[in-house]
Amino acid sequence: MSKLLLIDSDKCQGCRTCEMVCSAQHERVINPFQSRIKVIKWDRDGEGFPTVCAHCEDAPCLEICPVTAIKRDETPNRVIIDYDRCIGCRMCVAACPFGMAHFDPINRRVIKCDLCEGEPYCAKFCPYEAVQYTDEGELEAGKRRGSAEKLRNLMRQVLSANGTPRA
Repeated sequence: MSKLLLIDSDKCQGCRTCEMVCSAQHERVINPFQSRIKVIKWDRDGEGFPTVCAHCEDAPCLEICPVTAIKRDETPNRVIIDYDRCIGCRMCVAACPFGMAHFDPINRRVIKCDLCEGEPYCAKFCPYEAVQYTDEGELEAGKRRGSAEKLRNLMRQVLSANGTPRA
């Protein structure tokens, strides 16, 4: 059964522990710019929302890569970057509809979530259980719908704030 990272924005306190453990695990430093998970935080409201690669089934980053450096690894079901092939063109960054592939300014390469070889540290160390690594089949339909509605409302707010018309 396929597993995925589940984000529960109601539980997120914006502590950014997920960002710290991610950068420590991957880069051996605590630096949010080098984290593969990003917390969008509204300080005024005391709310946070962790964002991370969805490892899309029809991944635009995978499709656009001109040197096939981005591949699907079936176990765990994830989309990963082969740095031996990557030429740093950043087309994957532009193609990601969620902005989850981004450029690491220190190591000068594109980075995105790789699910930590199937043991995501962001989920393992989240003190509020806002990030969970769970079997896809175990998710309740109601919970999925609630998360989708929250994300839809969030996207509407972002688009309205930017003056972008909604379709």
